[in-house]
Amino acid sequence: MKQTILVYIFLSLNCGLFAQNKDSWISFWDKDTTHIGFKDQKGNIKIEPKFMSLTIAHKFDAIIAVAEDVKDTWKSYYITKNGKIVGRDSMYVYDNGFDCENEGFIRFKDPRTDQMGLFNGEGKIIIPAEYSALTKVRNGMIIALKGAEKIKDPGGDGHFSWAGGKEYLINTNNKILIENFGYNDELNFYSLQKSKEPGKEEVREYFRGIDGEYYSFVNFDKEFKLWLKANLLSDLSKDNLLQHFFDTITYWKEPNGWTKESKTKFINQNYKFIKTKLQELTSKNCEYFISTDGLNRFIFDTSEFETYFNNCNEPKEWIYPVKNIVISPKNKLDSGQDHFEFLRTDKGYKLISISAAKNNLK
Repeated sequence: MKQTILVYIFLSLNCGLFAQNKDSWISFWDKDTTHIGFKDQKGNIKIEPKFMSLTIAHKFDAIIAVAEDVKDTWKSYYITKNGKIVGRDSMYVYDNGFDCENEGFIRFKDPRTDQMGLFNGEGKIIIPAEYSALTKVRNGMIIALKGAEKIKDPGGDGHFSWAGGKEYLINTNNKILIENFGYNDELNFYSLQKSKEPGKEEVREYFRGIDGEYYSFVNFDKEFKLWLKANLLSDLSKDNLLQHFFDTITYWKEPNGWTKESKTKFINQNYKFIKTKLQELTSKNCEYFISTDGLNRFIFDTSEFETYFNNCNEPKEWIYPVKNIVISPKNKLDSGQDHFEFLRTDKGYKLISISAAKNNLK
């Protein structure tokens, strides 16, 4: 019998610790709402407000990236909970924001070489700045690109792409686990299994490591499509829909915009529409596609969604992706599309949002 070992590098320890850290410090503004400081859970001020709004972390677990105005200029650096300052002017910036710690680690960039590395929660460099790009730490692993060339996109908007180089899967000790590991945001790194031989699970992808063993990960897209067929489309009764709907459903309704309703009331009011549209997915003539995204923090901003965002209010799509089913109209003369959004939760995929092209939701 083939032996398979389920490996949780950080899932049961570090990931849970940093996801629900009772010692998290919480950000707060000064009276003029111009500077940010941090308080502990009891309201004791740990850091007086002195950071600029570029400091996007609203929770402080181990290490954060901050910006501070000094005289007529500003300084950026990383700071740990014990007040240690590291990485001055070595910020890794993505999408106009500083990096956010994940599992107690945070990325930095050497301004001289434009290469990336990684700090741990104590402010120590555990991965030197020798990589072109690094992903966030995911279950103790990082996808790393080395030796690539930055190519600026045409148009002068500041965007760029990478050319060449080599991709690896490494761990937080900078040890290479898998060579030639192409970036894939559909892989669930918290589902890691190791085995002597590749398996045959439909939802998994298998990669041979440098140690000769096979590392496998659940593919979110394959997982969702299998779940959709087996768990939802096979039974479109009200009772089954209730099991697979989020407690609160968010839907678009003119002229009010995004509206929230309990799943029970929403299903009772819109059951015929929901059932009809989902049944279309089983037809060979149905035109639809499935896209992947992160949870929209501006729409899903209530406390029940808090666990699906990190300390900087970024969606944790590497654990909780949103799968969006977009259905085109049967009549080619009709415009608009119907959208069904499903959030991956710890209890499986849950429908969280619907928008109808004909605005006929009640």
